[in-house]
Amino acid sequence: MTTALHDQTTVRTAVVTGASSGIGEAIARELAAAGMTVAVHGRDAVRTRAVADDIERRGGRALPIVADLSAGAPDVRAFAASARELLGGHVDVLVNNAGVYPGGPTESLSDDTVDALLATNIRAPHVLVAALAPGMAARGSGVVVNIGSWMARVGVPFMGLYPATKAAVEQLTRAWAAEYGQRGVRVVTVAPGATATPGNADSADVLAAMTQGTPAGVPVQPVDIARAVRWVVSDEAAFVNGGTLDVDGGIASTRLR
Repeated sequence: MTTALHDQTTVRTAVVTGASSGIGEAIARELAAAGMTVAVHGRDAVRTRAVADDIERRGGRALPIVADLSAGAPDVRAFAASARELLGGHVDVLVNNAGVYPGGPTESLSDDTVDALLATNIRAPHVLVAALAPGMAARGSGVVVNIGSWMARVGVPFMGLYPATKAAVEQLTRAWAAEYGQRGVRVVTVAPGATATPGNADSADVLAAMTQGTPAGVPVQPVDIARAVRWVVSDEAAFVNGGTLDVDGGIASTRLR
């Protein structure tokens, strides 16, 4: 049985949403390896607990927490409260990573798909920051990392709404940095490029073609994003606030052919 942790005066705590696989899992592992106690969030209880248990086996500190962030705002607030309690009463780092990314022609996107995109990719981060950032501000320190996307600044066919949600996340980052920054809270977007994850394993050929013409020449790996997040939340990044850190192999800013 998982219990709340106490006496957290010297151990930083983090909540990583969407951490049962892919980029979120890599972030949770990287932050735990850096000495943080991590609340590993996921929708699937078995996968979420498996990630947390494996982090513990490897010497890290991790606690699983299961919730559906596409649910209503009250449910997301309840998740925030549970995560804070699980971590001993305070959250030092919030990583808004959970997201959905269905695509297709604009005219064929169902209302349910649109609702899920807006609820998971925009409303959930907004509710979580509203619930957790004031506590960070009251203590005078904290970091919020929003996981964006290279697609937020590039128009592509048949993928209109997902990039729009990530553009909204970038704007929320700027606004939240202005709102909370003078009280010690930093807010940063980390924007992955075309990333190879379990969720898009069936599109390996597409990812290879997309990234062949970039300086990197290959897809981003989840650990590359995780290492960037680890740096962003560290004291070394004390003056990084309000902006977007692209970890994309150059896909959004360069063209080689």
